[in-house]
Amino acid sequence: MKKVVLTLLLSVLWCSSSFAHFQMLYTPESALEKGTTIELREVFTHPFADEHTMNMGKQHDSKENSAVESFYVINKGKKKDLLNSLKQITWKGHHNSGSAYKSQYKAQRMGDHLFVLQPAPYYEAGEDIYIQQITKMIVNVAGAPTDWDKELGLKAEIVPLTKPYSIWTGSTFSGIVKSNGKPVPFAEIEVEYLNRNVDLAANAMGPALVEAPQDSFVTIGIKADQDGKFTFGIPKAGWWGFCALGAGSDKEYKGKELSQDAVIWVQAKDMK
Repeated sequence: MKKVVLTLLLSVLWCSSSFAHFQMLYTPESALEKGTTIELREVFTHPFADEHTMNMGKQHDSKENSAVESFYVINKGKKKDLLNSLKQITWKGHHNSGSAYKSQYKAQRMGDHLFVLQPAPYYEAGEDIYIQQITKMIVNVAGAPTDWDKELGLKAEIVPLTKPYSIWTGSTFSGIVKSNGKPVPFAEIEVEYLNRNVDLAANAMGPALVEAPQDSFVTIGIKADQDGKFTFGIPKAGWWGFCALGAGSDKEYKGKELSQDAVIWVQAKDMK
């Protein structure tokens, strides 16, 4: 009987850990009619299943979490440091709470506002590795495109070939996985839908929007081609995250394996 219970427990833990980690860089709307102060949330989570909220920057050799390494925005080629705008919060997921951040940004100027978040590596005890997800998200003001396709030469980066803020449901999103400006051939990419309403006032996830028919639909796996390019059809309105696993040039942190991933978030809208 004990063996059966242990087997079932291990099976549950294995299935749970199979859901993808995603550094979330969230704001409600990515296409704005006019400039405004926008709310942002920076949370390390599992966007579809919401089965565990991670403490951003958790280290294996310390009870303290390391701070975010860099956070900035680019508009019309000009870079603004936003690191001091981050305020630490407790984020309430469906199963647990975790250490995260909130911030505000005045997106007053027209054009694209390209946000880049580089958190400190996170120690994943189940695999005895570190994970660092360099994350991009673009907000547009007034429809004029400026910086959405800008290549930044990051250690891990997804360069969009489709405007991430003007995607109709049922169309596609395309991008190129790069590391230090060079394409990553046959990069492994995980795709997840943000399957929860986000309560900014409560810093919490709401109830699920859809139910996956089987676990393989929670995290969708695709691969880039030999030139690092990929395309994915967007089946539902909302936010979608794309994570290129281990695409970055850094492979070790504090003597342990590091998965330096590239993440980008895109938002799709229904035609009405």
